[in-house]
Formats: sequence, C-alpha cells, structure tokens
Amino acid sequence: MRQSLRDKIIHVCDQKIAQKGEGVGLSFYAFFANRNDDPELLMEAATWWIASHQLDHFEKAVKIRDMVAAGK
Repeated sequence: MRQSLRDKIIHVCDQKIAQKGEGVGLSFYAFFANRNDDPELLMEAATWWIASHQLDHFEKAVKIRDMVAAGK
C-alpha cells in the first residue's frame, strides 16, 4: 500500500477515535469522499482490507490504525 494511503488511513482513524472514542468502527469507505474520484486508490484500500486481510465490513478504528502503522 502506498505511503500516502497509509498516512490518510492513520489520520482518519485518529480523527474518528478522537471524536467517538476507541470503540468506533469504520469501513474502508471512511477514507474516501462520497464521490469516487480515485478508483485506483479505492481499489488499493479495498484489496488491502478484503483480499489481503479478510477483514469484516466494519472494524475498530484502533485495530486498523495499528495494523497500518505496523506495516501489515
């Protein structure tokens, strides 16, 4: 996964956790605008989320942040 996407995921997770607490869940769609203006980047996130790690649709933001930060 490219570094810019990793940075964005960590940033969004940190924001969601700060707003709603450590129990907040999210899907990979949380990292994108409602309009799909970068389908290649969306597919990269979806591939990491679904194919590489077989995560559920909604996962805890803390878990995702920690996985991305660890380089998984």
